[in-house]
Amino acid sequence: MFPPQNQISGKEIAHDFFLGLDSGGSKTYATIVDAEGKEVGHGLAEGSNFTQVGLEVATQRMREAIEAAARAAGCSLPVGKAWLGVAGVARQEHIDALLPKLSSCAEVIHITNDAELGLCALEQRVGVAVIAGTGSIVLGRNAEGRKARAGGWGYLLGNEGSGYTIGQNALVAALQFADGRGQPTALLDLILREWHLSRVGEVISQVYAQAGRATVARLSRIVFEAARAGDQIAQDIIERNAYELARTCNAVCSRLDFSRSGVPLALVGGLFVHEIPYRERVLDHIRERTPLARIEIVSAPSLWAARAARALPLVEHLADAQSQPS
Repeated sequence: MFPPQNQISGKEIAHDFFLGLDSGGSKTYATIVDAEGKEVGHGLAEGSNFTQVGLEVATQRMREAIEAAARAAGCSLPVGKAWLGVAGVARQEHIDALLPKLSSCAEVIHITNDAELGLCALEQRVGVAVIAGTGSIVLGRNAEGRKARAGGWGYLLGNEGSGYTIGQNALVAALQFADGRGQPTALLDLILREWHLSRVGEVISQVYAQAGRATVARLSRIVFEAARAGDQIAQDIIERNAYELARTCNAVCSRLDFSRSGVPLALVGGLFVHEIPYRERVLDHIRERTPLARIEIVSAPSLWAARAARALPLVEHLADAQSQPS
């Protein structure tokens, strides 16, 4: 817990407005709602995972999205309450570093890992949120308030089912084909075209010198394109990642002992929103072990965060850093 509530001196607080922030690896979304939970403004900025771009750049982009949302809403900052879901938050020290740079956005601030936002879309925040964007992570909360998470160990240790891992798998398959030690795949030509490269050797400098994780994650789009066109390697990549992400979800479900009536599920992230066959494949694999109840496709996590912010306590800052970076 933070000390008593943030004191914002000399500024009038817009108590009837509430802010939600979804800080991801590819984009940053901010949404402001009124007292009834109706969206009145939103803003967009580049990705703001501070483990990727650094604290200063990340918070600058968060403020950019927040200020754009406030202008669209026609309100001033600070608003009354804010729920900030920030990619990369894993420990209290992360929150301690972020808060001073973001405290001017609201009188009361709740900072969590961005994975937490999916639960806001479920009744009483009970169920499991599966996130598949640039990164991936699964976070669950049962009726007793006990939480569990799996995955989300970062791009080096395990982001199965994410855009980054799908893109990375495509790069490996494409380069193995170029070496003559892999199966033929259209992914090689598609990647060269996507990155405007004339030679395979240029991929090295693109990945190691220029391409951030979000750039690699964006290759997932052409993997789905190749799979739809019948490329077997692309299809195998998608199936493998769908299976692994479902395994991650089932691990969380089994640890939280949900009722036999089924687990409420929130699916968050661009892969679930835009790639419907992938979403259905993940669900098929989840159902092999776990009965499901309500399924919510969360296309706007920042909106749900803003609505959840309305119920935050008035007298203290809150923090939840138990989720690992995605």
